[in-house]
Amino acid sequence: MAINSSSYTKIRKPNNNNSSMPTLTHLLYLLFISFLLFILLLHFPPSSSYTSSPTTSIIKHFSGDLRNITFSWNSLKLTGDKSPPTQLKIAVFSRKWPVVTAPGGMERHAMTLHYALARRNHDVHVFTSAPSPGDLPAEGQTKPASLHVHHIHALPGQWKSDLAWELFDTENARGVFDVVHSESVALFHRQARHVPNLAVSWHGISLEALHSGIYQDLTRSPDEPISPAFNQSLAHSIYKVLDEIRFFHSYKHHVAISDSSGEILRDVYQIPPDRVHVILNGVDEENFEPDKALGKSFREEIGIPSKALVVFGVAGRLVKDKGYPLLYEAFSKFMSRHPDVYLVVAGSGPWAKRFEDLGLNVKVLGALPPAKLKAFYNSLDLFVNPTLRPQGLDLTLMEAMECGTAVAATRFPSIKGSIVVDDEFGYMFSPNVDSLRGVLDTAVAEGAGRLAERGRACRSYAKRMFGARKMALAYERLFLCIKDDMYCKYPIIDFDM
Repeated sequence: MAINSSSYTKIRKPNNNNSSMPTLTHLLYLLFISFLLFILLLHFPPSSSYTSSPTTSIIKHFSGDLRNITFSWNSLKLTGDKSPPTQLKIAVFSRKWPVVTAPGGMERHAMTLHYALARRNHDVHVFTSAPSPGDLPAEGQTKPASLHVHHIHALPGQWKSDLAWELFDTENARGVFDVVHSESVALFHRQARHVPNLAVSWHGISLEALHSGIYQDLTRSPDEPISPAFNQSLAHSIYKVLDEIRFFHSYKHHVAISDSSGEILRDVYQIPPDRVHVILNGVDEENFEPDKALGKSFREEIGIPSKALVVFGVAGRLVKDKGYPLLYEAFSKFMSRHPDVYLVVAGSGPWAKRFEDLGLNVKVLGALPPAKLKAFYNSLDLFVNPTLRPQGLDLTLMEAMECGTAVAATRFPSIKGSIVVDDEFGYMFSPNVDSLRGVLDTAVAEGAGRLAERGRACRSYAKRMFGARKMALAYERLFLCIKDDMYCKYPIIDFDM
């Protein structure tokens, strides 16, 4: 997330005088509506055929300066068949580095990307917080020899950008870094403004977080009053957006992890287009691939009978902003009409007990270790992501698609513009119970056979766009471009051909 109180200027607090509160409330709601209408117009133009993804012909015939493209760099023909033309020395600022306990999406992205770059023989130095006592390296990957992790001297898990900067300065004196990469605001803007070779990847920005609050409040029942906390959060969110628009210009190059986020950075945050680059997140293709035998075995292991007509699945933290209240209500009404349909819930959180109470048609597994995720995705006919958070780009959708599983997801700009870009991949629904329940009904009516066809289409697209290798090659090319303008030209004979 880009939101970080340490990086913001002091927010003006509203006047607490009771006589001024109606005026303040009305002002906040006017601002709220203005933001909402602006973004709706920005992302949902009148044409129903709109898509932010480029046509195949545009990508196939593109040539020119890579800094001028608005589609994702993942779409380019970057095969990695040839060794890099030069070795890069890369500095990475990341608040956390994955350990054996389940990492967050941003940490998983950071490790997947920079392990891949290190395997391409680039010299990668990660500056991160200290691990907790007893923490072990994350499972499933062997650290490359050319990747070096530097922990700051602070309490475990506590991030201090200034201490990381001191470590960076020491290493930079030994040999100047060709490029500096910050995972969101790990490198604060007061330092970033002095780094011309900096690229920052935004895993969520305040305007998207404001949308998340809107969607969550819209799930409130008509007889439930608006909470004072929501009013306060809305006021602060607006100030954060304004502050963020100002300080984002301190970062030289911006990597948007979705097409819609790229649009926001260019059109709302007013970052010059040649400094905004869309590179979608990727997942390790070796750990996520179709294996139906493995999926069948997993079904037997968790007690799903062979007579099951359709098996749905969800994964992630079982909390409100991930949309689990919507899914709970939708499936609780849906299952009485479909006794042979099952739901597999992989994750832990406040909503786990409620799903368990729905009965035998719901299998609540808790948080799965990384080694089990491939089996989980392969056991499903349809992976459902009911998130109410439009920020970032959810890796679980990509992992499911890599495994050849059809998907259903909330109709947010980031998802429809970068992941579910074709109706053949599955279904999209509005963030409400009726729309989600309609998708579940449609999926069951189509049946497991049709869902398998959709899953194969997902696999074909994901293999082309969402692999860790393609993501790493896109970042590598951006970093080469930052180092030397000659690498901004595409294609380069004897390298891209």
